[in-house]
Amino acid sequence: MSTATETQNKKKAPAGERVADWADGRLGIYSLAKANMRKIFPDHWSFMLGEICMYSFIIIILTGVYLTLFFHPSMNEVVYHGSYVPMQGIRMTEAYASTLEISFDVRGGLLIRQIHHWAALIFLAAMFVHMMRVFFTGAFRKPREVNWLFGFLLFVLGMFTGFTGYSLPDDLLSGTGVRFTQGAILSMPVVGTYISMFLFGGEFPGHDMVARFYSIHILLLPGIMLGLMVAHLILVFYHKHTQFEGPGRTNKNVVGMPLLPVYMAKAGGFFFLVFGVIAVISAMFTINPVWAIGPYRPDQVSTGAQPDWYMGFAEGLVRVMPGWEIVIWGHTLALGVFIPLVVFGLVLVLIAVWPFLESWVTGDKREHHIAQRPRNAPTRTAFGVAWITAYMIMLVGGGNDLWATHFHLSINSITWFVRIGFFVGPVVAFIVTKRICLGLQRRDKDKVLHGRESGIIKRLPHGEFVEVHEPLSQGELHRLTAHEQYEPLEIGPTVDENGVERKPSALLKARAKLSKGMYGEGNQIPKATAEEYKEITSGHGHH
Repeated sequence: MSTATETQNKKKAPAGERVADWADGRLGIYSLAKANMRKIFPDHWSFMLGEICMYSFIIIILTGVYLTLFFHPSMNEVVYHGSYVPMQGIRMTEAYASTLEISFDVRGGLLIRQIHHWAALIFLAAMFVHMMRVFFTGAFRKPREVNWLFGFLLFVLGMFTGFTGYSLPDDLLSGTGVRFTQGAILSMPVVGTYISMFLFGGEFPGHDMVARFYSIHILLLPGIMLGLMVAHLILVFYHKHTQFEGPGRTNKNVVGMPLLPVYMAKAGGFFFLVFGVIAVISAMFTINPVWAIGPYRPDQVSTGAQPDWYMGFAEGLVRVMPGWEIVIWGHTLALGVFIPLVVFGLVLVLIAVWPFLESWVTGDKREHHIAQRPRNAPTRTAFGVAWITAYMIMLVGGGNDLWATHFHLSINSITWFVRIGFFVGPVVAFIVTKRICLGLQRRDKDKVLHGRESGIIKRLPHGEFVEVHEPLSQGELHRLTAHEQYEPLEIGPTVDENGVERKPSALLKARAKLSKGMYGEGNQIPKATAEEYKEITSGHGHH
């Protein structure tokens, strides 16, 4: 009797603990958390770029859900009688009218619209910078090639999701952009007309464009992107970030801090910081004021029509391309639009396959968990800067009319500047960047062999003035000499020991040429060896 009474008098566990015990008995969360919450991750400020992408995407989803409650994805025409007086009595689609209602009548609607749009711009900007960080540091190498593809697809799908998103209000600016896209689709031989009719449900603009873009924007593309982001994060969690060269850091260990509580606390605070910055920007700076432009009409076009920045490359290619046309078998092929589309597609393909191309050239199949300093991969770094240069030049081309009006320049002069710059600019950027990287490599080698300049000047007995160099620490020596340098691939003798001629394949020749171009003489400075260091530090030529 007393035992039963004692059992009844025992204090119950807190409700949260009981819920956790109940969940653990069915899901095994304790063992899962114990195995993974103390997982060690390397730490570096540049890893926050990926976090900005993730947090911006979360903000886009949250604000997008709110906007769907009030937006009407219909192209049925109505007469506006809302609170925005300048538009009263004007015929417009329900999509445009509901956008005006969100902006002027829904409590907090305009702020949410602005947060949604700014978060999309920041998401893609952060993706762009994050991919460049991964590219320049070689963080895409085995075993992270698949994760590079996931990130690349997220960026490309984000571009098209943004395009479908800012096309939904059916204002004159977005309608002009959709018209541009329809023209690009029609330039595709054979299939262009079929794709256009399918996408718009008939002749442009049709009656289903907004409804179809709406389904693509809120369901299809975000669903795919969410799956890719989850897969991307799982692979990041599995492989961990690459760590930068330093004492005690190898491809077989991880030097860093645990996920819980360090990273979880930092991540939570950083999320609210990103959300706060985007909210402040959205409250202070207007973006896409659809009420100032008016509803879309096929017979009108808005002046100063510009796409969001991430579409500037494709827009610039089309704007500066000469209006060439050819007729084949009675069909007109608009090369002025089709060629830029092909170039844009080839650039995207090259970015996607770069990890596999570099692995094929080097023949390196090992795992790499140490990030490279950009200067130690001069050719790759030069390619990256050349691509960014081409992108920025085309961005100028995409806004040639605004450059002309704001700076009182000739639009023809700007167009020719972009045309020439597209071919010359990347080449100059490649050469200059490569020379800078090689110069930094020489400086690192000199620093290893002679030490760091101390600023102390000494006068030798024979009258010569020299600067005293301080020896580097072991950690600094390791950081400057730990990187690996590839040897260029050689085809080898074309005749074997029996005098039989061996004809190398075209693929092997191409691989050897690429290897020589990336890692041959003049493409990297041999790093300081232990023998050179001993010779210098033993007193021969050392001050």
